[in-house]
Amino acid sequence: MRADKHQKKRKKRWPSILLLFILLIGAGAGYAYYQYKQGINQSLKDINTGNKDTNVVYDFKGQKDQYGDTNVLLLGSDARGNEKSRADTIMILHYNEDKKTFKLTSIMRDSYVAIPGHAKHKINSAFARGGPELMRQTIKQNFDIDLQYYAIVNFQGFVKLIDEVFPNGVEINVEKEMSAYVDTPLKPGLQRLNGAQMLSYVRFRHDAIGDFGRVQRQQKAIKAIREQLSGLQTIAKLPKLIGVVTPYINTNMATTDGLFMAKEFLSSDQGNIETLRIPIDNSFTEPRISGEGDVLDIDVEKNKEALHQFISK
Repeated sequence: MRADKHQKKRKKRWPSILLLFILLIGAGAGYAYYQYKQGINQSLKDINTGNKDTNVVYDFKGQKDQYGDTNVLLLGSDARGNEKSRADTIMILHYNEDKKTFKLTSIMRDSYVAIPGHAKHKINSAFARGGPELMRQTIKQNFDIDLQYYAIVNFQGFVKLIDEVFPNGVEINVEKEMSAYVDTPLKPGLQRLNGAQMLSYVRFRHDAIGDFGRVQRQQKAIKAIREQLSGLQTIAKLPKLIGVVTPYINTNMATTDGLFMAKEFLSSDQGNIETLRIPIDNSFTEPRISGEGDVLDIDVEKNKEALHQFISK
């Protein structure tokens, strides 16, 4: 009889525990949504609507690549109003879900490649000619890699994110004075940069190595941001941070997918992020072409092979 009573008590207890568990999940989800909306409202208070491109709906026929990885096309844009601008920054974030690893490829914007339906031009012009979908097609045709998602990041959003996440700035070593053609001049040395200063750092290219130095700085900045963001405290703030940058980003990625990838990206046990630059060394010439200016005439096959070795290893 006693055994039967104990079994009945356990049976009665399980529905209560299950209900409590469901309520906790619901409360967590509700709080996350509240934080997300709070972040959006915070940005909408002072957003300059003339400098964002988040309302445009792009057709994007993306899918996972042949290795089963998720690739996100990251495009930096300084478009104003309805103008069509070239992509200022072109990157691919590679995510392998099984290994839980991220890799980053930067494609230099002056790479001279075939653009579907438009002959050969600098690759950054694909964005102005046909949005992220034509950029996807261009990368697929030249480098045989599929891209599942895209994210067009407005520079205002970059500044806003840095200032929100790093109230004391991002610690980074500025390797030289950077004052030409930047809104916020920088002095050399180890220092903490706010959003406007970080934007100057990742966009500066008016020195002897031009865009090559800029790509190095962009990759260096992403590594520094990731290292200094990692940790449970930051992951708890993710819903609000996603909300803060949402008004400045045009993407085909669902908010839940974005939260998941951001959490994985910021997890402290992921190790250092590997990077690649296209074109690789000794795979290009630098001719001047009428109507295009100075270009990087790349060996497509050599760079395609390097890209596939990089993401598949």
